[in-house]
Amino acid sequence: MKLKWDYVGVVSADLARSIDFYRLVGIPLPDAESDHVEVELESGMRFALDSVELMKSIGHWEAPVGHRMGMAFNAGTPAGVNEAFQAIVDAGFESKTEPFDAFWGQRYAQILDPDGNPVDLYAALES
Repeated sequence: MKLKWDYVGVVSADLARSIDFYRLVGIPLPDAESDHVEVELESGMRFALDSVELMKSIGHWEAPVGHRMGMAFNAGTPAGVNEAFQAIVDAGFESKTEPFDAFWGQRYAQILDPDGNPVDLYAALES
């Protein structure tokens, strides 16, 4: 059996706010016309947001506890990490970890999406 990873979905308590956030990290989501919005990315992957109400209506759904998965966006350059981080914070989203030069060779920062999920921003340090 061969599987192809195709889809990432995020459950959101506020779709409009989540759409604003994920647009800032580079996901070109359309406006929501229902409790589900998705886009196919250049890579062929699909990214979607679903409302909590939709998830509850289609089956048993419980709010997650803790963070079990990571999501990261490559900002291209260390300066790009700083710029993206500041633009997202200036748009009213919460910072988790301010940009710093990590021992593993990246400029790295974390922000929180509207539902409290940490989202990483990174770029290789220039040598």
